[in-house]
Amino acid sequence: MSGEVLSQSEIDALLSALSTGEMDADELKKEESEKRVKVYDFRRALRFSKDQIRSLTRIHENFARQLTTFFSAQLRTYIQINVASADQIPYEEFIRSIPKMTILNVFDVPPLEGSILMEVNPNVAYAMMDRLLGGKGDSHNNVENLTEIETKIMSNMFERSFENFREAWATVAEIEPQLTEFEVNPQFLQMVSPNETVVVISLNITIGETSGMMNICIPHVVLEPIIPKLSVRYWMQSEKKESLPAENLELQKEIHKAEVPVIAELGTSEISIQDFLMLDAGDVIELNQQIHEPLTIKIGEIPKFVGQPGKMNKKIAIQVLDTLKGEHDDGER
Repeated sequence: MSGEVLSQSEIDALLSALSTGEMDADELKKEESEKRVKVYDFRRALRFSKDQIRSLTRIHENFARQLTTFFSAQLRTYIQINVASADQIPYEEFIRSIPKMTILNVFDVPPLEGSILMEVNPNVAYAMMDRLLGGKGDSHNNVENLTEIETKIMSNMFERSFENFREAWATVAEIEPQLTEFEVNPQFLQMVSPNETVVVISLNITIGETSGMMNICIPHVVLEPIIPKLSVRYWMQSEKKESLPAENLELQKEIHKAEVPVIAELGTSEISIQDFLMLDAGDVIELNQQIHEPLTIKIGEIPKFVGQPGKMNKKIAIQVLDTLKGEHDDGER
């Protein structure tokens, strides 16, 4: 239903139209039903939950804070960096959304598979480089004619910021970012297939009077091994609390009071369904156990000991002969 609130006069007019036949209630229901049908584009498959996107946003908010401190110290000027948005889109759509000529840093993040792309608006990148070289931080977009010296300065500047990226991700995964490629034309980059889902975190950067965007593109293949760690439960869990000696002692006392079934197994046998259905009182089933062989003693359903049957105080009993060593023996009692 729509969230629009009708006034009393509009409600009266609607009721009047329904009563006079000017409007058909069945047609209104049909229209409402049709509105509930949403078009789903399978090329834009949502492979991350909102919870996981929020976790990625938190990671990069921490990265933005660290990057603000790092670049402010490096460039010795006021810099403000914050997360503007985080979304999941096809890789092809991301490539179309960025400028035709821009600053592209491709880096690997071992031990995770795949590469991450850091796209920086040329105006921001040139302002950073101008400030680094002793200028006032003036910006001019001349990315098509980057010299080898300018390319080296820019790539080194962003490569040094990878340490902040590593620290921001430390709570989720231990990664070692390594710059593998520096490019200015996005058409030359084909990290993943065009329809591959990527998470794009957009950071807004302000350097003096110059502002622009930095986009971090993370393919699904990179995040796939650590997706469980992006849940709220992982983020909210506290550190393991050390148990006090008194608590351990009390726990042991309670465990000692616990009752477990002890089963002495005389033997086993296999028969057909037909023979089973024909069983009657007085029939004998042959077991696979010899009379002189020790019996298996189970604690619960787990074989733990071997013993011999007998009597004690006019009651059937079994004497434990030895501990049973096997696949179920985990050393616990």
